[in-house]
Amino acid sequence: MPASITLSNLILTTPDGRSLLSNVDLNFGPERTGLVGRNGVGKTTLLALIAGQRAPKSGTVSVRGRIGMLHQTVQMNTDACVIDLFGARRALAGLRRAEQGIATAEELADVDWTLETRIASALARLGLHDVTEAPLAALSGGQATRARLAALIFAQPDFLLLDEPTNNLDREGRKAVIELLADWRQGAIIVSHDRELLETMDAIVELTSLGARRYGGNWSAYRARKAIELAAARHDLRDAEKRITEINRKAKETSERKARKDGAGERKRAKGDMPRIAAGLRKDRSEDTSGENVRLAERRREQAIEVAAAARQRIEVLQPLSVRLPSTNLPSGRTVLRIEGADAGYGAPILCDVTFSMSGPERVAIVGPNGAGKTTLLKLIAGELQPLRGTIQVMTRFAMFDQTVSLLDASASILDNFRCINPNADENACRAALARFMFRADAALQAVSSLSGGQLLRAGLACVLGGPMPPPLLILDEPTNHLDIESMEAIEAGLRAYDGALLVVSHDEAFLDAIAITRRFDIGEAARRI
Repeated sequence: MPASITLSNLILTTPDGRSLLSNVDLNFGPERTGLVGRNGVGKTTLLALIAGQRAPKSGTVSVRGRIGMLHQTVQMNTDACVIDLFGARRALAGLRRAEQGIATAEELADVDWTLETRIASALARLGLHDVTEAPLAALSGGQATRARLAALIFAQPDFLLLDEPTNNLDREGRKAVIELLADWRQGAIIVSHDRELLETMDAIVELTSLGARRYGGNWSAYRARKAIELAAARHDLRDAEKRITEINRKAKETSERKARKDGAGERKRAKGDMPRIAAGLRKDRSEDTSGENVRLAERRREQAIEVAAAARQRIEVLQPLSVRLPSTNLPSGRTVLRIEGADAGYGAPILCDVTFSMSGPERVAIVGPNGAGKTTLLKLIAGELQPLRGTIQVMTRFAMFDQTVSLLDASASILDNFRCINPNADENACRAALARFMFRADAALQAVSSLSGGQLLRAGLACVLGGPMPPPLLILDEPTNHLDIESMEAIEAGLRAYDGALLVVSHDEAFLDAIAITRRFDIGEAARRI
């Protein structure tokens, strides 16, 4: 029978018991499915559940076929080599002994003479050459990800479960992953915010607070459908609000009419124009009719309120995050950064004779392949690394967003971090700024240590950019690596409105285009590559 994955009536929770998703019913077959949703909604948790690494609170997971999973991060033995990813260290050692003519008869019987060639071919498909026996510690993050994916494909599973497979990859690596998946004919479930990769999917499954929903087609088809749904939700909300207003108006008119009628009846009874029994019967009938009308109006009002609440919830899920930023007032001709003849590295130079400057609200992308030294350059600028030679001058306030957002205190709440970074902001300003980045009410009280990768960056941006005086220079190291697409698009909109200088390391071309990069600085020729 063909390979398949079936999820029935699943309820997902976090390890600490917080509810994520309820009543999830999904089927996956031999197609490529992109799994999308806001940070923290449960995408990685769902992959772990399918892989059997976690158990659902309730419901069933049925898997027919073999699964191979690529995690976002993996802790490897410090002595591990690329060959260990393939589980072939012993087999390769046996092959080496056979090639040297020192293998025993038993070892010769087990030798796989094509092993090294097949492993090298798998690595080459992802742009890696001559690294079969290289230490994993010698690879950049992007190279290590490609090596793990090559090993996964080599094992020929029936289903691939990939968690952000293009994170940390340079342009060449992203292209290799996209081409590999384009040729994949088995099942694949891919958590990703990479819009270029998602354009190649056969289907999109979106996770929201309302549950899981499947959309046929690629990213563009999904976005078109979502736009229609958002318009429909807004239409339903307008209709429901009109009904509530109309019901309230009619209820008020009915109440006023009854009051006038009751007043007239009381005056008539007071004059003695109506027998007491007839007056009592008329009053009873009037009260019964009035009570029934009130109950009917209240039921209609409750129904309209429920429809309105459901429409608001759909809009909350469908509507993109919106970010507005105060001005930095950075003059156009002011030099903000100057580097002259700098060498940098960790013992041995990685960067050599780097000369670079920025003036005014420039938007510069630092580009180059994995391992070229882009992050090293950012650390040099931020003062986290001292140059081996040359000078570094940063001439304005700046904020550095590294990939772990280390500028935040992990033990404190988001709100406390905001107060620390913006000590002059009052409570209302703090709450309003965090709400613009979707940390509303109790969400602002979450400990930074409990946040997902995307939530972490969003919290950092909220604390730095949401204050009354954002720094005139922002330095961003792969800012989109852990952002969900809704947050990414909101950050793009915010950074387009930001009037300071931007220095960005990113391999995401769609992101660089969206934030209107004005020039690129290629450090490839100044790097000592691995």
